Amino acid sequence: MHEDLRVDRLVLLHGTPHRRLAEYVSEDISSVSPETSVDMRVLDFKDPWDFEEVYGKLLDFARAEPFDPDLEDYLVHITTGTHVAQICLFLLTEARYLPGRLLQTQPRRGSPDPAGTWSVIDLDLSRYDSIATRFAVASSESTSFLKSGIDTRNAAFNRIIDEIEQVAGRSRAPMLLMGPTGAGKSLLARRIYELKKLKHQTVGPFVEVNCATLKGDSAMSALFGHRKGAFTGAVADRPGLLRSADKGMLFLDEIGELGLDEQAMILRAIEDKRFLPVGSDREVGSDFQLIAGTNRDLGDAVAAGAFRDDLYARLNLWTFRLPGLADRREDIEPNLDYELDRFAEREGAMVSFNKEARLRYLAFSTSPQAIWAGNFRDLAASITRMATLSPKGRIDLDCVEAEISRLQRLWSGQSDNHTDVITEILGEQAVSDMDLFDRVQLAEALRVCRASRSLSEAGRTLFSASRTRRNSSNDADRLRKYLARFELSWSEVVDRFD
Repeated sequence: MHEDLRVDRLVLLHGTPHRRLAEYVSEDISSVSPETSVDMRVLDFKDPWDFEEVYGKLLDFARAEPFDPDLEDYLVHITTGTHVAQICLFLLTEARYLPGRLLQTQPRRGSPDPAGTWSVIDLDLSRYDSIATRFAVASSESTSFLKSGIDTRNAAFNRIIDEIEQVAGRSRAPMLLMGPTGAGKSLLARRIYELKKLKHQTVGPFVEVNCATLKGDSAMSALFGHRKGAFTGAVADRPGLLRSADKGMLFLDEIGELGLDEQAMILRAIEDKRFLPVGSDREVGSDFQLIAGTNRDLGDAVAAGAFRDDLYARLNLWTFRLPGLADRREDIEPNLDYELDRFAEREGAMVSFNKEARLRYLAFSTSPQAIWAGNFRDLAASITRMATLSPKGRIDLDCVEAEISRLQRLWSGQSDNHTDVITEILGEQAVSDMDLFDRVQLAEALRVCRASRSLSEAGRTLFSASRTRRNSSNDADRLRKYLARFELSWSEVVDRFD
């Protein structure tokens, strides 16, 4: 009845009990709009109030329909039916399974005109400036929350946080946070949980465990729980960390330290939300979101046979690599202020730098001299020491100079670890004749050898990147020749470490 709304084809969804009504509507349309073809489709529901059934059948219809938005313009008219059906049609249109816009019709108030009025609603909210602005503000607030309100300046880190904010709000899939020790993986995982809780996307607790502390038989019990009497000392049932995280979030830090058996059960728990406690013949369930953290390259661990490839594939959907502090030197200044605020909250005393001291500390901390081996843990400890040693509430230049010397001694001691490892095998004279570059390289090779079960495994770990660029590889032979440069053999290196 509207000259400005031409409908060429109407797909009329109806149930079997309403066939006569559908035919009446079709005949009525033909009388007022002969150019409109009516395509009657039967879609029956056993229970029209069952959300799962209604959404599933409407989704099947949408997927089977040969929509072609380039050739046709689609309007979705939600008329009669249960509220569930109306909601499902709305959701399918918003998600673009029904690639159209909503058609809104209503009678013209105070007028006998049977045509009424019509309008079209586009559910692409990005088209509406005011709504888009509100979304942008909300997103900015969320990313700031994830950064603990710190005005970070590193572009790479800020991009990572932007991505995490989007993923956290739209997905419950596992997330993998990679990065060196002290890069902030644990803090970020907790902030992700707190953000989801603020948005009512999770209701359970945040459960955190450092997998490096789980060793031997106790690892299974700690993670998956046990039944009373399952082993000596099991005097009572234990729920385990996975069950404790039900409806919430589980953060497994240093997941690469778990054994292969524990990894297999973690994978089952992620995929099926069920697992078997130690000593029990009945499975239990727990529905949690997993965030895993590691300072190891899990890809290398998979190649070395130390980490399950199927679990890595499951975790690798959302992987975020957090840079260390040395790669984010522009973020030191805002983090300095953040750590001073944290000190004030803990100790109830405000402490600040005088101008000269602040400039000196920033000049050192952002220079190549500051290696920040412990990343943000080193920075937090450094600020805490200076604030504690400034009882009058002002960190002065002398305090900063003392702290710089302390950090240099700390990092120098850590670098000497390279020398200690090599000295143990080759002796002091050999080390003194060796370039620093060779010391660092050899120390890392020895560390990998000590952590590997065979010469081949150590070779695969050390040469995992370059081996993919060669037509053939013999990593064991390559490592054997490298050790021979220093008159070392595999057995000698391993025996010395045993």
